[in-house]
Amino acid sequence: MKKLLIYLLLVNITVTLAAQQHVIDSIYSVLKTEKDDTVKVKNLITLGRLLLMQARYKETDSVTGVLKQLVLKYNDTLGITAYYKVCGSACYVQGNYQGALKNYVEALKLNEKLGNKQEIASICANIGSIYYSQGNYPQALENYLRALRLNEAAGNTHGICNAYVNIGVVHEAETNYSEALRYYNLALKEYEKSGDKDGIANVCGNMGNVYQELGNFDEALEAEQKSLELCRQLGYNVGMGIAYVNIGDAYEAKKDYSRAFDSYTHALKILEGAKHKRGMGYSYEGLGSVSIKLKKYQPAKAYLDSALTVSKQIGAKEVSKGAYNYLTKLDSATGDYKAALKDYKEFIAYGDSMKNEENTKKLVSEQMQYEFDKKQAEEKAIQDKKDADTAAANKRQQIITGSVSIGLLLVLIFSGLLLNRFRITRKQKKIIEEQKELVEQKNKEVVDSITYAKRLQDAILPPLSIIEKYLPESFVLYKPKDIVAGDFYWMEASPTPPKEGLELNSSFPLSGGQRGAGTIFIAAADCTGHGVPGAMVSVVCSNALNRAVKEFKITEPGKILDKVRELVLETFSQRDPFGERSESDVQDGMDISLCCINTQTKEVQWSGAYNSLWYIQNGDMKEIAGDKQPIGKTDNPKPFTTHTIIFPPNRGDKGGLLYLFTDGYADQFGGPKGKKFKYKQLQEKLLAMSHQPMEKQKQELEAVLEQWKGNLEQTDDICMVGIKV
Repeated sequence: MKKLLIYLLLVNITVTLAAQQHVIDSIYSVLKTEKDDTVKVKNLITLGRLLLMQARYKETDSVTGVLKQLVLKYNDTLGITAYYKVCGSACYVQGNYQGALKNYVEALKLNEKLGNKQEIASICANIGSIYYSQGNYPQALENYLRALRLNEAAGNTHGICNAYVNIGVVHEAETNYSEALRYYNLALKEYEKSGDKDGIANVCGNMGNVYQELGNFDEALEAEQKSLELCRQLGYNVGMGIAYVNIGDAYEAKKDYSRAFDSYTHALKILEGAKHKRGMGYSYEGLGSVSIKLKKYQPAKAYLDSALTVSKQIGAKEVSKGAYNYLTKLDSATGDYKAALKDYKEFIAYGDSMKNEENTKKLVSEQMQYEFDKKQAEEKAIQDKKDADTAAANKRQQIITGSVSIGLLLVLIFSGLLLNRFRITRKQKKIIEEQKELVEQKNKEVVDSITYAKRLQDAILPPLSIIEKYLPESFVLYKPKDIVAGDFYWMEASPTPPKEGLELNSSFPLSGGQRGAGTIFIAAADCTGHGVPGAMVSVVCSNALNRAVKEFKITEPGKILDKVRELVLETFSQRDPFGERSESDVQDGMDISLCCINTQTKEVQWSGAYNSLWYIQNGDMKEIAGDKQPIGKTDNPKPFTTHTIIFPPNRGDKGGLLYLFTDGYADQFGGPKGKKFKYKQLQEKLLAMSHQPMEKQKQELEAVLEQWKGNLEQTDDICMVGIKV
């Protein structure tokens, strides 16, 4: 559950957007004519807070800059503390928790010197909110409790209500939902009495989270919608964004993924504008999880990576844990089991960290309840002492004795809870260790199986020594992303050149025969996916190529691809003995670049599915684009086009160069900005080194790829074939 709390006690101004703008305009008018610096300071403080509520950060920065100059000029302690509070608020809303904490601590020190208890209570609540956002619950509770005591002593109803909400947030984090709802309802009654829309919006948002945890999704949606509407009336953009996150969460739980996706999208747009990084992290996480359920795996990966980036910037561990959980599911769905294991380990690690913090959080909460009860008992004893007469002395003694007994009983209960928690933690640790060992064993079995599968896939690839024998001036650059690959290269040779109606030899001559065959067929192919699924598809497609050339005696590249498409579709749509098709609907296939080279006339025939052919003739790089259809299932299939290129014989060293390739090299991320290598840069590189021997070209391509990739992982399988005709 991707919970996100709206509650934020940073700017204590609860007026509507229209009223805010009216006040802002009035302050600007005063500042134009005002000469008294003290009055300017007060107006600048108010102006900074109002601009912050409207998420107008540039104007806020300008105001704080002028404010700092004034307060430091006159060394006005009150002005300096106000300046630190405004800066702290701005940092918090923008996700800069360390900056926010630094400013609030400075404000707290100055107010402690002045003895201003009301300001101390407000700042403690703000510091508590920062620690809570960082997942540091012990420090958050310590500051919330201090704020509560100061507000009770001052009789500040609004401050007490805010403390109730904070205590409810803690109970909610501890999954004590009945207590969380009790405190939220206490605060809600007071806010409704005073007509405090800001407070009502915050409490409704938090109550919606609790209803979601309890599975009451309709009640959760009702509460979140109410919160959203109130935030919209107040012009509170951050609150609106967070409400949309929680609404998306509720729709996702109800399996209404379309509405969930729309809600998360609205949330991300608003929170990006407000620079609320924690909210952005939850929005990305929500979009990623819904995309997985809609089987949109590529966007899901991008959303979850963004969630991790944001969460690690601000230290939001709960967001990181959730993102790794969904990445594990995504990698499993796409067959990337190596990445799935890596992400699952990260998920377990964050889970361990969160559990340790949760144990500490429990102990602090129990200590808070104990101190609160003890404080209430002491206040009652003091009041009884003031009101009672001499005859009540014995009764007071009984009360004191009872209080001590209750205290001892609470200590015993507290000790029992500690022991029980220790036992549970030890048991959980043992379970996690067993699960870790099981995952490692399963991973070893999977890796061993894939390694064996590589031996099988290698069997369908023509040996490089055979390719060098028939095409001495050539290279093959082949780099699978994983152990096995979806990319493959293929070759077939015939001792006679292709002619209309001429049949190829039925036996494949690559294992013998004489050098200089009349016709060479060679291809670079990219099957759907990579890893094990891609490798399985590559076996089907390679077999189809062999059959089209050897069994069906086809020599024209376009017709070969037509036949290969027919054979692949036939394989993926098998019929049972009664003529019925299987229930599975396989969409897999391949993109390919296929050449037929007549070694006598130097004529090259070529056809491609999506993939292009690059060739260099007379020092110029030229390109033939492949047909925009794959080898596989597609709407409105058309015959593949055969293109012919003539390289005149007896041309010396200035002959033609052919380059067949898949998309892996051009799509590799790297370089100083982490971007794709791209086709244009690859073309320029090939043209620049076209005068070099083919083996030298391969070595340089490998070196360029490694330098570009750097420390990044390989993006996709890579296959490239270079031939000098």
